Parts: sequence; C-alpha cells; structure tokens
Amino acid sequence: MTLDAENTLPTPIDPEGLADAVSAPARPGLAAGLLRVARPHQWLKNLLVFVAPGVAGVLFHGPVLWRTAAEFGIFCVSASGSYFLNDALDADADRRHPRKRYRPVASGVVPVPLAAGLGTVLLVAGALLAWPVAGWRLVLVMGLYGAINLVYSLGIKHEPVLDLVAVSSGFVLRAVAGGVAARVPLSNWFLIVASFGSLLVVTGKRSGEKHLLTTTKTDHGEVRRALASYSSSFLTTVRTLAAAVTATAYCLWAFERASQVHPGHDPVWFQLTIVPFVIALLHVVRLLDAGEGAAPEDLAIHDHRLQLYGLAWVGLFAVGLYLA
Repeated sequence: MTLDAENTLPTPIDPEGLADAVSAPARPGLAAGLLRVARPHQWLKNLLVFVAPGVAGVLFHGPVLWRTAAEFGIFCVSASGSYFLNDALDADADRRHPRKRYRPVASGVVPVPLAAGLGTVLLVAGALLAWPVAGWRLVLVMGLYGAINLVYSLGIKHEPVLDLVAVSSGFVLRAVAGGVAARVPLSNWFLIVASFGSLLVVTGKRSGEKHLLTTTKTDHGEVRRALASYSSSFLTTVRTLAAAVTATAYCLWAFERASQVHPGHDPVWFQLTIVPFVIALLHVVRLLDAGEGAAPEDLAIHDHRLQLYGLAWVGLFAVGLYLA
C-alpha cells in the first residue's frame, strides 16, 4: 500500500496493473470528513416527502408546506445518521471497494467509534423531532426507518432479495412520511408506484455496482456478499418486473386521480401525464441496463433528458390539478 501523506488517501497496490476506477481524492480533515459522511448530495432523495402533498394539491397550503418542509429536514438528519452508522459497520468491506475505499470512515479520516456514535444520535434525534410535526404516526414512520437501517447494517445487507427490499423501503417511507406530515391519505396505487419504482432504482443500483466491480476485477463477495448472489439475468428480470408494475400502477393511479379531481368531467390532463412518465421510465430502464445506475442521485442531477421529462410531467399535472 502506498500513501502520499499530504495529498491522497491510501491506494492499494494493483497486482495486475489495472487503473483505479476512481482517482484518489485529496485527503480531507475531520470536519470535511464528517460532512462527506453525512452525504448532503444524497438529501435529494428526501424531496420524495413533497410528492404526496404535491399530487394531493395541498402542498402550498401554509401549514402543510411548513410541516412537509420540516419533515424534509428531519429526514436529512435521519438519513445522515443511517450513512454514519452504515459506514462505521461497513468500514472493512468499503476498504476493498474500488470507489468506497476513499470514504472518510474507510480511509481513517473519521474514526469508526465516532461515526457509529453520531449515527445513533442522529437516528434517535430524527424520531424525536417527528413528534411536534405530526405526532406519533410520524414518530412511528421515522422509528421504522431507523430500525430498518440498523437491521440492514447489522446483517440484512448480506441477504439476497431482502437487501433489495430493505433499501427500497427507505424510498417508500420517505413518500409515506410526506403524506403523514401533510395529513393527506395515500392511495393504494400511489403506494404501489412508490414501492415498485423504488425497487427498480435499487435493483439498477445493484446492477451498476456489479458492472463497476466486474470492470475493475474486484471480488463481488468481498465487497457485498449479497451482490455475489445476483446474476445479471436475475437483476434484469427484477428490473423488468418492477418497471412493468410501476407503469401499470401509475396508469391506474392517473385515471383514479382524474375521477377524484374532476368527477363527471374528464379533461384528460392527468391521463396525459402517463406519456412523459412512461418515456422517463423507459429512459431510466435503458440507463440501468447499461450499468449506469450505481449512483441514481447523479442521474437526477446531471441527466438533462430525465429532467426535461420530469418538467413535462409536472406541467401536465399542474394543469390538470389547478387549471382544468
């Protein structure tokens, strides 16, 4: 192992002369390392809390907006707690990963005990902060989120299929938390779209990780035991299933929403949202099939086509909700 004490993190010797998948970044200090472990760029996922009140048409009602915004902040606290805890428990495995070995905990910038302690404190804080926002129901959602993350970090991440379900549940609970904070009912079709859409993203993430490890000739089992149990054909099957159910459930939800908002009058704006939704879904499936889903948040930030499809969806939905 070589080390430039001032500029880079430890870089394992490559016996086969392969280029590293990711260049070693500059070694941060403790404060910068803590910020990196908190992963503020991952907070983009927490915008899911705005979906339920948004599609219900109540997001911009004063109390609802403030409660939902508060829940966004609470999820940022809890999500960062889960990252601290996961990195502390995954430090050894991350050191064998071509990209994750540069994480602050794996590289030794942030001590493992400190990361574990901060993770526990933040997860507990997230559950406690939920009480003044929406009472015991939101506390239950945040407590369940923390419990699933703890169980995941302690062992479920090594279990095939359960690994996918546990990670997917984090996305679903964000959507549920938004509904609970806004005090709006969640339809069955909405929950199905959230559940299988999440499964699609998570399975795509595993496909991307598998592609990365194969490219860098890294042993899948050493980095993530469950990943070694997934064949490419299995992951493709799950992605296909998840995409098909997501598209079907969204179509049914769009027609249901149209009948709720415009009983006896059907201006078809909600049905038209199916077009950009399915196009965006197919675009995502194509990217995941190419192994580009290892960091799904990067797709949302940098993929301009996906953003354009999203804007088209928002525009059509807004017209159906407020102007039709």
